[in-house]
Amino acid sequence: MADKKRISKNSLFSSDIGIDLGTGNTLVYIRGKGVVIAEPSVVTVNDKTGQVVAIGREAKIMLGKTPPHVRAVRPLSHGVISDFEVTEELLAYFIRKAHGEKTRLFGPRVVVGVPTGVTNVESRAVRDAALAAGAREVFIVEEPMAGAIGAKLPINEAVGTMVLDIGAGTTDISVISLGGTVASKSSHVAGDRFNENIADYIRSEFQLAVGDKTAEDVKIEIGAVLPLKDPLTKAVRGRDLATGLPREIMLTDAHVREALQPSLDKLLEAMKEVIESTPPELLSDVLERGVTVFGGGALLRGLPELLSKMLGVPVFVASDPLTAVVRGTGIITEDPRIWGNIFINEDAILSQT
Repeated sequence: MADKKRISKNSLFSSDIGIDLGTGNTLVYIRGKGVVIAEPSVVTVNDKTGQVVAIGREAKIMLGKTPPHVRAVRPLSHGVISDFEVTEELLAYFIRKAHGEKTRLFGPRVVVGVPTGVTNVESRAVRDAALAAGAREVFIVEEPMAGAIGAKLPINEAVGTMVLDIGAGTTDISVISLGGTVASKSSHVAGDRFNENIADYIRSEFQLAVGDKTAEDVKIEIGAVLPLKDPLTKAVRGRDLATGLPREIMLTDAHVREALQPSLDKLLEAMKEVIESTPPELLSDVLERGVTVFGGGALLRGLPELLSKMLGVPVFVASDPLTAVVRGTGIITEDPRIWGNIFINEDAILSQT
């Protein structure tokens, strides 16, 4: 009888959820199941009817291919909400998908990762969107902190832990000690900026116009920030700026390296700023323990080696860097109350409600 009651009670409650709400992709972690969803943060909207046509992977396929009255949009810009209503639709879709079509009386507790340095207004927008999407309680945490937890770094110890989270819209750099952020900086030099660099380079050097998806494919397939032993090449098709007709060129990893250099210089400067603002005792820990990199940008060939060479500290890529942040939010869902000191200014956010 006790077992039946337990089953009945569990059926009323949704499992708690961790969400990495990214500019490029959204990942969802369900307590007890792990990462269950990893889809693009894209929503397609019909402006004539106001209805959502597609969300996630299906919507991304439509980017750049829709008629004028249908928009394929990313509701988050540089890691923060730029379109509240569409973000609400996005979150509701992922929460429903994570739990299937079962009807629950109580929604899930949700832990959401957001970029470093978001304002209270931006944090509240995320919180409100999650609540409107069906969450019964929302906890908001900075993505570098969540990623450090996901990477099993000793954030609660009296040692300096430096992390670099390179997402699509933002790059977050943080030094963490005793469960708090000691020094940090958020930059828009991230995956989307790298794509823009590549598209601009192809336009200026080859007089060829290419879309964002093509530029991203180039970055993923042949992108490298240091010379490779075996050079990589890729055929790229686009529109000739002079004739307006299709044309194909051959790109190499050296071309991509040249395209990305200005952004890499800015990334290094941002990291140096954080290092310079870190207390000496914690900086000593960073020099000894190194920097841990996660996020999609961690997969750029040669990046850890370049950063280590330029900064003079060891640089490591976290295990499964794409899921470090969402795994961290998942760990927090096990018992959010014991992580109370890491949540973003929750009291200030609640006082505005």
